[in-house]
Amino acid sequence: MTVSIENSLSGVRGRVSRDVPLAPRTWFRTGGLADFVFVPEDADDLASALKALPATTPITVLGACSNVIIRDGGIEGVVIRLTRGFSDIVVDGRSIIAGAAALDMTVAEHAATAGIDGLSFLAGIPGSIGGAVVMNAGAYGADLSMVLEWADIMMPDGTLHRLAATELGFAYRHSILPTGAIVLRARLTGRSGDPDEIRAHIAEIKAAREAAQPIRARTGGSTFRNPSGEKAWALIDAAGCRGLRIGDAQISEKHCNFMLNLGAARSMDLEQLGETVRDRVRAQSGIDLHWEIKRLGRQTAENQA
Repeated sequence: MTVSIENSLSGVRGRVSRDVPLAPRTWFRTGGLADFVFVPEDADDLASALKALPATTPITVLGACSNVIIRDGGIEGVVIRLTRGFSDIVVDGRSIIAGAAALDMTVAEHAATAGIDGLSFLAGIPGSIGGAVVMNAGAYGADLSMVLEWADIMMPDGTLHRLAATELGFAYRHSILPTGAIVLRARLTGRSGDPDEIRAHIAEIKAAREAAQPIRARTGGSTFRNPSGEKAWALIDAAGCRGLRIGDAQISEKHCNFMLNLGAARSMDLEQLGETVRDRVRAQSGIDLHWEIKRLGRQTAENQA
């Protein structure tokens, strides 16, 4: 498989690397190696690679890696990272057309400069637009389903499709994309607003986030989804898990729906900590918490023991 992948990617214009450490790219700073990482130059380059790769090749798309745990065994096959060729932000009337690699915060700031209100909530979401579409990211009373008009996606055969918001099956922290689809860009629409007032709102969101969340630590986004009618952090707190540690993995004392890597945690420690929290919350409240953080990659033999 390795030789087949290497040969298939020999003609691409983008960068191909083998046995790439992924931990430095994740907010938790944990995780194993990617068999291959491909950074396409543009959409045409990505399409060429997808068409050339064997159909059985495992493909994983990684964005800002703000809300993922890469397991210690690394990721099989090809990791695709969309970077500069997919980060354009274009203002079109009361809309922003943003590439999948554009950071949510940057999109919010562009919208403010253009006098587009309604996108400020993106300033409270660590990550990029591609991931925001995939998980219907939201914060501070709004989510992507409220502002998205359409998303351009690329299918595993390299073909392009445009999906309207109504075709994405948006639900809480969830969307329904065709199997293997890669989000390339999205159109987000707001309303006319005063740039100074929008900037002030963004500043309030940033201040509230810094006050409530451990954003300067090695952390990810929210660990668990909020169950219907409940707050995940409150359930975790009530189950006595604030500050709980496994090795150097810890539930934040500042906001207990966040996990921290205090320095030497492994992905295995983080995942085990999360599962321990789930067990304790279930025992205390009868509520089953569901992971919001994506856990990707291979388990190690130690994980499986």
